[in-house]
Amino acid sequence: MLFNQIIGQEHIKKHLIKSAENGRIPHAQLFVGKEGCGTLPMAIAYAQFLLCNFSDNVDACNLKCNKLQHPDLHFAFPVTTNDSVKKHAVSNLFLEDWREFIATQPYGSLFNWLQHIGVENKQGLIGVDEAEDIVKKLKLKSYEGGFKVMIIWMAEKMNIAAANKLLKLIEEPPQKTVFLLITENEEQIINTIKSRCQALHFPALSEQDIANTLVVNHQVDDNEASKISQQAEGNFNKAIHLLQNDGNDLVFEEWFVTWVRTAFRAKGNAAVVQELIGWSEAIAKTGRETQKRFLNYCLQFFRQALLLNYKSDQLVFMKTKSGFNIAKFAPFVHSGNILEIEKEISEAMYHIERNGNAKIILLDLSMKLTRFLHKKEAKV
Repeated sequence: MLFNQIIGQEHIKKHLIKSAENGRIPHAQLFVGKEGCGTLPMAIAYAQFLLCNFSDNVDACNLKCNKLQHPDLHFAFPVTTNDSVKKHAVSNLFLEDWREFIATQPYGSLFNWLQHIGVENKQGLIGVDEAEDIVKKLKLKSYEGGFKVMIIWMAEKMNIAAANKLLKLIEEPPQKTVFLLITENEEQIINTIKSRCQALHFPALSEQDIANTLVVNHQVDDNEASKISQQAEGNFNKAIHLLQNDGNDLVFEEWFVTWVRTAFRAKGNAAVVQELIGWSEAIAKTGRETQKRFLNYCLQFFRQALLLNYKSDQLVFMKTKSGFNIAKFAPFVHSGNILEIEKEISEAMYHIERNGNAKIILLDLSMKLTRFLHKKEAKV
């Protein structure tokens, strides 16, 4: 993957190229950015630049990198057991899947990756077995005499045992060894790892960059590209799913509509509370990544309703597919409850991320929502 294939982020490309050409290459770097902003494609392009720009045979080197088969380019990413890998899951056992994933979804999310390997109902992890593999790989000499690059994608999924195993290697790697850690949430990475890395923060992609890419690479007309880029919120992965009319949104919409309608009726009604319990149990049976994505969808829905309530129609892009009327729902989302709603949904996501009991978390959130939806907006 070459720098000219990366969407936007021109200032970061220039920084990486210039620092490499000047010989200022930090041995451990942390690429920080939200889903769909291009941290992984940028890391691959940067690794290819380091490996091939100083190579005796640039064409052969680029060919190997394009196929993700360069012997000095290594990857670690969240994995778990599936039908093919029954125990001791490590990235090496999923390399063919990984190459296919990067070829088809370079801006894909962790959820997309877990779907790709058939385990979307589990949580991926970078564990101590993976750390041991990384240590073994990087202790070997470079095959081609140049750099060795280790890309660790979703580094926040590294558990404490793995992080501790890698500390010394990240602090004092072998000569010409570069670590590129990629994260969507640097707060979840332990400080001893963070302190050893030079952080580079990626902004969300601009609407213009997303629209241009859709027009040029996906033959989308200008009007459709503009509409999708507005809805994508700087996330090219989301733009692709919107283009493909990803079915998840319809499922999430149905869950959301059932939830808010039931929560509204449940105040002081024990029979309806039983329906909320049933709803919580049903969502709890899905995978944790699905639950987190759904709660993210809920956050977006509430924010869109708030904008509609305050007459900022030009910023409202969400359109329902089930016939649910956002305009009628909007007055129930206002300054008197939006902060509490956002706080509780965010906390629910936090606890689900940390393997809390999803049924209890979702039911607790639902009971609070019954109160929030009946709150009146304060008179000014």
